[in-house]
Amino acid sequence: MFLKNTYNEFIKIAAKPRSYISIAAITVLVGIILFAMKIDGPAYISFITASFEQTLNFEGKIMNGNLMAFIILQMLIVQIPLLVALVTGDLISGEAAMGTIRMLLSKPISRTKVLLSKYTAGLLYTFFILLWMGFMAVIVGRWLFGDGDLMVLNSDGLVIIPANDIAWRFIGGFMIAFLALATVATLSIMLSCFSDNSIGPIVSTMSVIILFTIIGTLDVPVFDNIRPFLFTTHMAAWRSFFDNPLPIQAIKESVIILFAHIGIFLSIAIYHFNKKDILS
Repeated sequence: MFLKNTYNEFIKIAAKPRSYISIAAITVLVGIILFAMKIDGPAYISFITASFEQTLNFEGKIMNGNLMAFIILQMLIVQIPLLVALVTGDLISGEAAMGTIRMLLSKPISRTKVLLSKYTAGLLYTFFILLWMGFMAVIVGRWLFGDGDLMVLNSDGLVIIPANDIAWRFIGGFMIAFLALATVATLSIMLSCFSDNSIGPIVSTMSVIILFTIIGTLDVPVFDNIRPFLFTTHMAAWRSFFDNPLPIQAIKESVIILFAHIGIFLSIAIYHFNKKDILS
């Protein structure tokens, strides 16, 4: 019954026109980035490496598909949460707005399983969005620019990752990125349980992300003890897979924090959904 209900919920998501806004947006944005880099990429790369060219001699093809995928992931991972919240924030509140929540909860299945079915369908949608971005960034990027070593500029300097050592790093990076987006999806579904309209949870989710991001970036001592526990602090943890050596402890901490937020948000959502008044 649970699997059938999850399937039905995913079909509901697929039937909504807004669900395809994310796919279209990712396709257009990645297409624009790849087109721009294809035309003016060498000038952009020269600007980035100008400060190193006096001390280092670069050989080989710096501008390749792996670099394009890294640039795209870094640019779009900030915008993807909005696309996720656009759909997941509507999963519960949308039913309340349309007046179908009573019929939904009349099924011979517990409220908890109804919510988890919607939640699972939302995570599947989130995974599909990230998978599509990965295809556009990595596969299409390599098709247009070819393979090659990846040059990454971080706070410690320049890191060169050989082409044969990149695949598992992208897989790990996308796994952490999915965990971060799953946290956003869980937050928006939780907020959706408290609302009877679709706009509220979407706006609230982005407001929380913006607020936490501001707190995380402000160099103010009063936030020093809070910053490590905000999920937004760990949304860029995917970059850790492109450090050398791999910061295993930092990755573990990010995974724990993200899972902790998912657990808290989902528990609140289940509790409130089971108490939700559907008669008024």
